Amino acid sequence: MALIDEAIKVKGHGAYLLNGGVFSDASEMPKEEALKGTISYGILEEHNTSGDMGSLSIKFDCLTSHDITYVGIIQTLRASGIDRFPVPYVLTNCHNSLCAVGGTINEDDHMFGLSAAKRYGGVYVPPHQAVIHQYAREMLAGCKKMILGSDSHTRYGALGTMAMGEGGGELVKQLLSQTYDIKRPDVVAIYLKGEPQHGVGPQDVALALIGKLFEDGIVKNKVMEFIGPGVNKLSVDFRIGVDVMTTETTCLSSIWITDDKTEEWLALHGREEDYCELRPSDITWYDDVVEVDLNKIRPMIAMPFHPSNVYAIDEVNSNLNEVLHEVEERAKVSFGDRVKVDLTKKVHNGRLLVDQGIIAGCAGGGFENLCAAADILDGEDIGSDEFTMSVYPASMPIYAQLVKNGAMSKFIDAGVVIKTCFCGPCFGAGDTPANNAFSIRHSTRNFPNREGSKVQSGQISSVALMDARSIAATAANKGYLTGADKVDKSLERYKYFFDDGIYKKRVYDSEGKADESTQIVLGPNIKDWPEMTALPDNLLIRIVSEIHDPVTTTDELIPSGETSSYRSNPLGLAEFTLSRKDPEYVGRAKTVREYEEARAEGIDALEKMLDASGELKEAWTAFQDEYKDAGWNNTGIGSAIFAVKPGDGSAREQAASCQKVLGGWANIANEYATKRYRSNLINWGMIPFIIPEGELPFKNLDYIFLPGIKKAIEKNSTEIKAVVYSGAKLKEFVLNIGELTDHEREIILEGCLINYNRK
Repeated sequence: MALIDEAIKVKGHGAYLLNGGVFSDASEMPKEEALKGTISYGILEEHNTSGDMGSLSIKFDCLTSHDITYVGIIQTLRASGIDRFPVPYVLTNCHNSLCAVGGTINEDDHMFGLSAAKRYGGVYVPPHQAVIHQYAREMLAGCKKMILGSDSHTRYGALGTMAMGEGGGELVKQLLSQTYDIKRPDVVAIYLKGEPQHGVGPQDVALALIGKLFEDGIVKNKVMEFIGPGVNKLSVDFRIGVDVMTTETTCLSSIWITDDKTEEWLALHGREEDYCELRPSDITWYDDVVEVDLNKIRPMIAMPFHPSNVYAIDEVNSNLNEVLHEVEERAKVSFGDRVKVDLTKKVHNGRLLVDQGIIAGCAGGGFENLCAAADILDGEDIGSDEFTMSVYPASMPIYAQLVKNGAMSKFIDAGVVIKTCFCGPCFGAGDTPANNAFSIRHSTRNFPNREGSKVQSGQISSVALMDARSIAATAANKGYLTGADKVDKSLERYKYFFDDGIYKKRVYDSEGKADESTQIVLGPNIKDWPEMTALPDNLLIRIVSEIHDPVTTTDELIPSGETSSYRSNPLGLAEFTLSRKDPEYVGRAKTVREYEEARAEGIDALEKMLDASGELKEAWTAFQDEYKDAGWNNTGIGSAIFAVKPGDGSAREQAASCQKVLGGWANIANEYATKRYRSNLINWGMIPFIIPEGELPFKNLDYIFLPGIKKAIEKNSTEIKAVVYSGAKLKEFVLNIGELTDHEREIILEGCLINYNRK
């Protein structure tokens, strides 16, 4: 971290930017006026419909989803009664692209998507044509636009677009002509100066930023605004490579200044009209300032099991045993004694020998990244032993250009496998390494199990994030960890020619025209959402999982990988909830759900179950003795989980919806890792409780009674009275909800977004 601390300085408080180049703590202009000078403020103001720049109600220009998320979104829309998409909505197919997994169900999803694009007036991008974000860059993004996507890496700031990744519920709202409601976010200046050194690529800059900013939450739920003279030293492809990784800092969105390079890039893609110059005003207030000296960044590596676990590659090679031991200790926090992560055996003759290299997806599969990797591997040989390498171009136009300029031949001659435009390696559905293998990847995340291994089956492999250039340098050294700065190869600057004819031949574009005669194609795995009830007067919840890891990712809440084949089947997917973190969760949640189902049938059915179990009856009797007005006619039964900081990572709403269909009514946390996970909970009618850090007043399997919860939500109370039954005693404590918008309160009261929209 010493190198990162030298390269990246955080001011730690707000400052004025004067004339684009000097920061000052003082100015004659009031802060309230100067903050309007940010690029972000201007774009948000153009898209805000509330008339109040303190509380925003945003309408986006267009939306995009992939085949893990769009089926659930459209099923929610169908349940809510939609006739047509009111804004452009692009359905890409880059996640469930391997149709051999799960029989026909992945291709069934694709046929569902195509029929929906025809029926409601959308755009359908077939499998293997492009990953979601590359298509959006090439065909949708433009200066001053706002794009909402149901994928967390929806980031097009380098093209002058403020883009945000959210759960499907937020896209549903836009498609029902509702708004995205947030407080105006703070804006943090990311001031770039200097120029990257030889061998340093965009992932190196991105990892340095994540390593510096993630843990302290400096940019959490804020906008990162990239400014400064260093921006002009970077190609647009380089900027895109940094920008896409801003998600891993937990920021809300990002935006960059634009220049002649941005204009040239958009013109190359046939969209000259989408360019305009974006700059901060002469006097601009930023809520914080992060200064980045690009000269001082070296090839970086994010060691398992988080993108913020960042070191310089030289630092790892110099302190190999110490760093690997730290990773093994970190693994014990997540895995306990279920598996043993053994990385020290990867050390051969004092050097780290990795098993696999992958360059893929929205972060790694760009044109310049793959050209640079091909140049480094030109004339080299990755060897015939355990080390393997695959590359996945981000789109077919990129793929075609790499064929034409010879990069593909360089890869093939070196022993690299070329694969299609597919996000699989990023979420565990492609190139899963062997047990206890070590993979280096230019992709977005390296969470536990993210690469496809299964702890519950005794399998574990480890992923480190690196730049494409250093992955190629490592491959040229037969798998021995090597930074690209150690390779004496000249990297050419290749001209890119975008061929939109590739898309015109294969992409279905309704041009916004809905065809009511089209029948939606429903495969046998595509199921409707189950019925969900409104919030009752009182709630009796049981804690069915207790997680004390510092952070719980969405991959741990609902695993990625092969489970994605069930994303169109709410009850089928729910069977995998917390399966890699707490295998007993599903059974416990179902048991609690059975009590609520019996209550819905009638008091007699519930009483029979209570007599058979005894445990819940004992708790209920104690609560009723204290709260005489509570009865089974006005008290619902549900489950909840406790986690210290849940929701880091993906925007996938299934991390919340799977809990809901299993009978979940709440999460309790010390804080939520991302705004999008908290929003997902709310959109599925689950209450996002907060409890201060420290000793918990409850433990796993305890029952908690929430008297008058409905009335408290109606009154917009932030503090909620709770009573726990533990050890045959009642104990009162307070849960906090935090601030809810009027729409959020109504959604929770109705039981979920579907119910709210039906009403």
